[in-house]
Amino acid sequence: MKDPYFFGYGSLVNRDTHDYGDPHPAQLSGWRRVWRHTHLRKLAYLTVEPAAGCEIDGLIAHVPGGDWAALDERERAYDRVGATEAISHPKPNRVDIAVYTVPDGKHGRPSVEHPVLLSYIDVVVQGYLREFGVDGVRRFFDTTVGWSAPVLDDRATPVYPRHQSLSARERGLVDQHLVAVGSPVLPLEAVPDWRSTPQ
Repeated sequence: MKDPYFFGYGSLVNRDTHDYGDPHPAQLSGWRRVWRHTHLRKLAYLTVEPAAGCEIDGLIAHVPGGDWAALDERERAYDRVGATEAISHPKPNRVDIAVYTVPDGKHGRPSVEHPVLLSYIDVVVQGYLREFGVDGVRRFFDTTVGWSAPVLDDRATPVYPRHQSLSARERGLVDQHLVAVGSPVLPLEAVPDWRSTPQ
């Protein structure tokens, strides 16, 4: 039996955040990225929702032996759903692919009380830059909904547990796009209890 694959569209695009093998750039059709939070996380993260006519870039990688336990724990705020037929990839043969999503009724919109971490955006953009180049970063911002979400500037003391070091060029690219989409960037003290926020 062949190992199944996952389709990552956020931090999982950054290969430095995981050690899953056989990674390949891929595209998911009929879905779009959106910023949301769940009752498990005060902070907001990316999820995907069905959207006719949309296509997003991402990364597939295999889950050895179909052992989803570690990845399910990492993505514990999400449901894992099959998406094989919606994903195009360079693999020569058919492989079973799942995507993680937070369905309607289990999430809320970002707010000052539920901000997005800049350190998380940094990780995601770094992944897209490496996999898809500057144009891929632009597509990431263009195909993600909800950039009015407040962004908590934790870059100096990162809160996101899988944060990465970025070059000055990478940080500048993130900042440039955040300005372009009009995301409000807030200092850490704007959310006083961020240190106790579950991850």
